[in-house]
Amino acid sequence: MNRWLKLTGFLSTALVIAAAPAGAQTARPAWQGQWEKAVEAARKEGRVVVSIPASAELRKTTEERFRQRFPGIEIELVTGRGAAIVRRIQDEAKAGVRHFDIHVGGSSSVVSGLLAEGALEPIEPSLILPEVKELNNWWGGHIWVDRGKRYIYTFQAYLTESMWYNASLAKPDEVRSYDDFLHPKWKGKIGYLDPRTPGAGDSNWSYMWMAKGEDYLKKLVGQNLFISRDQRLLADNLAKGKIALVIGLTHYTFLPFLRAGLPVKPLSSPKEGTYGTGGSGNLTIVKNPPHANATKVFVNWLLGKEGQEVFTKAMGQATRRLDVDTKWLTDVGVLPAKDHLTLKQFLEAENQSEEKLEKVREPALKIAHKLLG
Repeated sequence: MNRWLKLTGFLSTALVIAAAPAGAQTARPAWQGQWEKAVEAARKEGRVVVSIPASAELRKTTEERFRQRFPGIEIELVTGRGAAIVRRIQDEAKAGVRHFDIHVGGSSSVVSGLLAEGALEPIEPSLILPEVKELNNWWGGHIWVDRGKRYIYTFQAYLTESMWYNASLAKPDEVRSYDDFLHPKWKGKIGYLDPRTPGAGDSNWSYMWMAKGEDYLKKLVGQNLFISRDQRLLADNLAKGKIALVIGLTHYTFLPFLRAGLPVKPLSSPKEGTYGTGGSGNLTIVKNPPHANATKVFVNWLLGKEGQEVFTKAMGQATRRLDVDTKWLTDVGVLPAKDHLTLKQFLEAENQSEEKLEKVREPALKIAHKLLG
């Protein structure tokens, strides 16, 4: 009898195992196999080429952390102003050269250049890791710059203080309104990042146009602005007291000067308000990237917690990831949207989406060319 019970028990167990789906005992999430395959293929490709904003700290930290995380995948980082990099990518594409995989930077030059020319790859197929794909990890869910919600992913959201002063020459309470920039004492003492090129200078200019009108901009130009496309030069002139105020520069440009203890400080937002932005945190994949798998690996690393911590700290710009601390940014003149705003408030303030670029920034740009030549 006991022998019969043992035999039937054995047969029952065998039937259960046989009836179970193949591989049930070793089943893994589909994304895990996809990820491992991408990493393995990326190591065979050997490298990924990424353009990033001109921040020495971002370059250094990104190289160190990515190489530690993914040995065998070399990362080539190309730094520079977004507009210049976009032109380079466009020129290389026309010449049949495929060098860049990814571009990370401001939205304006990407929308008017790479997006308009159909030179971008859809991003969503490259999102593999759950921590990147899941909406609950992102303030506002997934936010896109382009109307089609496919090609330009913005991983940051904040209100920025892109106006600075030399504490030896000016006091913060002297500039509480945009009208204060028109005071005679500031004539010849205001620097401005050229609003005729994409960047924070362009963003400030368009917001001023929206808030104060064309007549105000005429008066501002009449202050003999020191206009330059060289962010470092403008920051250096402010730190050395050659100018007292500057418009269009953000925290990462001033980081070396702040660390050196030089008298440069961010102005509080004028009473008329300021624009909302994703700053330099707009991700694009160049069409037909030469290192397709390494591109996927970098995209998932950048949008993961580690990558967003690196980018936020180096750039002084606020990620939308909910598991990355951004409260400290208020001390350097940046108001993270996820800590202070509703999604509705941010979307009303932002001026970097494809729609806002057409309705606000393009008309303001025409006025800039009209007034500045």
